[in-house]
Amino acid sequence: MNNAGMEMPRTRYHDSLPPSPMAPCRVCTKDVARDAVACPHCGAPYPAKLEWDGWGYEYKSEAEILGIPLLHVSFKYRPNRMPVPARGIIAIGQFGFGIVNISQFGIGLFSLAQFTVAGYAVAQFAAAWSCICQIGVYVDTGIGQVVVPLSELLSRLS
Repeated sequence: MNNAGMEMPRTRYHDSLPPSPMAPCRVCTKDVARDAVACPHCGAPYPAKLEWDGWGYEYKSEAEILGIPLLHVSFKYRPNRMPVPARGIIAIGQFGFGIVNISQFGIGLFSLAQFTVAGYAVAQFAAAWSCICQIGVYVDTGIGQVVVPLSELLSRLS
């Protein structure tokens, strides 16, 4: 009771202490620093996090068209080091697949990429209906340093 005769709530001693800088590793359960990048005991990445699904950045818009995200940005790798390709109406990432694609390696109707297969492409290396590229194969129109029509390429091969 306090001086006014009111009952005071009981608290345990550890409830009033600041939070511990340590947490259990989600893999081996040994104590690690909350901000550890890797567990010093088992090597698990970001061991203090309850869940961890890889390195990098990923964003998917909530807006969808036919179940496909309107925008998917992915510069992410899973824990097994497999890349997560961006798949969306607009796909942005290292690997991408979308109607509009901006990526290093991509497939799309309209693509801005280093390597791409597309309808219309601006790329370093492209195979497209129409392209502006350094090196490419095209069906209709091609502009670049070494661009070859698909028909000419097929006639050379036969």
